[in-house]
Parts: sequence; structure tokens; C-alpha cells
Amino acid sequence: MAKSKTGASSLWAATAPWNERPPLEGDRRTEALIIGGGLTGVLCAHHLRQAGVPCLLLEAGRLGGGVSGHTTAKVTLLHGLRYAALRRASRELAAQYLAAQRLALAEYRALCAGIGCEYAEQPAYVYALDDAGAPYREAEALDALGEEAAFVSDVPVPVRAAGAVRCGGQARVHPLKLLYALAEPLPIHERTPVTEVRGNEALTPHGRIRAERILFACHYPFVDSRGGFFAKQYQHRSYVLALENAPALEGMYVDARESGLSFRAHGNLLLLGGGDHRTGWRGGGYATLRMFAAAAFPGARERYAWAAQDCMTLDGLPYIGGYSRREPNWYVATGFGKWGMSNAMVAALLLRGLVLGERPGWSEVFAPARAPRLSGLLAQAGASALGFLTPTPRRCTHMGCGLRHNPQEKSFDCPCHGSRFSESGEILDGPAAKAVKSEK
Repeated sequence: MAKSKTGASSLWAATAPWNERPPLEGDRRTEALIIGGGLTGVLCAHHLRQAGVPCLLLEAGRLGGGVSGHTTAKVTLLHGLRYAALRRASRELAAQYLAAQRLALAEYRALCAGIGCEYAEQPAYVYALDDAGAPYREAEALDALGEEAAFVSDVPVPVRAAGAVRCGGQARVHPLKLLYALAEPLPIHERTPVTEVRGNEALTPHGRIRAERILFACHYPFVDSRGGFFAKQYQHRSYVLALENAPALEGMYVDARESGLSFRAHGNLLLLGGGDHRTGWRGGGYATLRMFAAAAFPGARERYAWAAQDCMTLDGLPYIGGYSRREPNWYVATGFGKWGMSNAMVAALLLRGLVLGERPGWSEVFAPARAPRLSGLLAQAGASALGFLTPTPRRCTHMGCGLRHNPQEKSFDCPCHGSRFSESGEILDGPAAKAVKSEK
């Protein structure tokens, strides 16, 4: 089994061979520099190359080693119960969000047609345990926006669901087979972390890059003096078990609650997701999933187990667009929540347009400069203050927050902004850029 950087075994990493790329050597110049080698960065590079824009992609570790290699890989426009709430606030913004997601699905359908990435179309469901009215209202909202959706009362998963909203024509995919196929012809350097960005220059341990445009596709934007992203989002852990001898399942299912369970098949395996919690905070983790699997699927056997980390914005919508008014040639894609597959494509299409001087008509809903609600900012500030004031011997190298030990994953996690470190102090997840000194 292939091992992730957290020590957990990802099904995707175990079944997608990759030819490693060498680190950068020496200084370079390019039109567009892409920081981050997950699906977002690779799709950005792919689309820029298709548009004739010279680009270079730098990845701090291994391509797909972050969220892209640890997703459940559902390509869907159903993102929880988003459309009903968004439509109540602004019908125009709800329509923009839906238009972007529809375009992303169409792009995946066309792109995957020529790639052996196990793409398969399936219906997607978002179910509710108690309130059948919530998925019913979501189906109504989608119908009003012109998307075919239906409310269903019978949900074939081993939970007592009150009902679900269903959309057909969604998809599942092997994310690393897709990512590696797209990456093959692209100019990429692995094991080349960007340590600092100043204007049009990016610094790495192996050389400097001068670029007319810089795209931050690195999950969590790490330049804190611009954009204020550390105040506008937090990070979240979620867990997955791949089970053998579990019942066959058609479709993809996810609980409307952030802490609920998800189900989808991959070959003869059932992918069971859940155990979610804010990074650095207490939560169910693998223990919750294993307890559920033992009760619901007593004959099943665990083949793989892995975890993912998602950036969660205060209003639930991604930040895609200009990084900061002070840096007009910087662009960012972050805050995808748990819907990184479709939003990675949205980001690639939107950022390509901005680099080319074109702004899609649906871009406003993703604007990074939008003002978060005061209540959300205060809640995030309170959570961060609590982390800063907690007396712990190990402090995060990002902003000095007290680290908390995560015994399930054998790591030290930051409850403020989500950086994670191994027990020996090595960086597992950013935004921290420096390791933690080991205790003597």
C-alpha cells in the first residue's frame, strides 16, 4: 500500500503510479507561475497551456499529495443544501454558482473522455436525517434555477434519512489517474517549496522565479500580509474508510450536516466518509467510522483508511480571483470546503480567464474581496484567540498558536489556522512554512 504523508493509506495513491519530477534548478522566467500541484494547480496549468500561455508549476512535495490524493472524488454540483440558502440571499448569485458548477461538470465530461481515469456518471444525493423539508426546499430551489432535481423519500443507505435531494448526471472519478494524465506534458517541478513571494518574484530553496502572473493554487494561501485569508477561513479534517465485502451501492450520498456520513462505491469497495471536525479540535475521526462500519457492515473488511483537510470559508463559498488589490498580478483559489473536485475546475476556468483579461459572467459569487459577515469574523477571531492563549509547549510556526496533540493521526495540529506537524516536528499541512523544533 502506498502511504500518504500522514502515514494513512490512500486508495488513490496506492493505485496510480507516477513518474517523479525533479526539483527546480536555478532561476527561471515565465508568463504564469502556478504554486501548488494538486488538481487545481494542474488544471490551471493545463488550461493556460491550451490557451498558449507559457507557465511553470511548482509543488512543495509530490503532485497530488494533499487533498487531491485524499478526496472521495465526487464530481457534483450538489454541495450540501447550498442553493436554497444562497437563493434566499441572492437569486443572481445562486444562478452564478450553479452556472459555474454546470460548466465544471461539462468540462470534466469532455476532458475525461480521452483519459483512463475511471470516470463514471452517477446520481448524487444529499440526505437529511430529521428535516425532510430541507432537501425538499433544495430541490425546489434548483428547479427554480433551471436545474433538474428531485426530492426522494427512499434513500438506500444504512441511516434513517427523512429524505434527500437527487441530481442525475453527476460523476465519480479516480482523481490521481486524472491528475497524473493531465500533468504528463506540463512543465512541473516537485519538491520545490515556494518560501516567499515579492511582487513578481517567487523564492524557492533551488532558485528564483520571475513571472508576470502568480497563481496561488496551494490549498491555503500563505502570504498573510495580503488578502487576510487567515481571518476569513479555517481548516477541517474528514476521514474515509475503503471497505471490502460491504453492500453494493449505486449513486453517491452525503449527509446535509457537516459532521454526517458519506457513501459511494469504487469498484468492489465502499467508501465511507465522516468523523469530521475542525482541525486541532476534538472529533470522531476514524473511530466514528469504524464503530459505524462494525454495526452497519459486520462482514466488511477495511482495505484503506485516509484523511483529508479542507479549507472552509465563513460563508461557505470559495475564494477564487484576485489575491489582493495591492497585488494586481496575483490570483488565488482556496476555500473549496468539501467540494474541491468541481471547484478545482471552476477555479482553473476562472483564473485562465483573468490571466487572459477575460472575466466570466459568473465570477462575482467567488470574489475573494467580498466582505464576510461580522458574526463569522468574530467567531473565527474568538477561536483563534483561544488557541493563542492556550499554554502549550509546542507553538505553530505560522502565527504562534498553541498546538494540540492528535493521537489518532499522531500529529500536532493548530486549532487556529489548521497547520499540522508530525510528532517529530515536520510540516504535514500548511499554512505554516517552517517545521516545529523537537522537544529535547
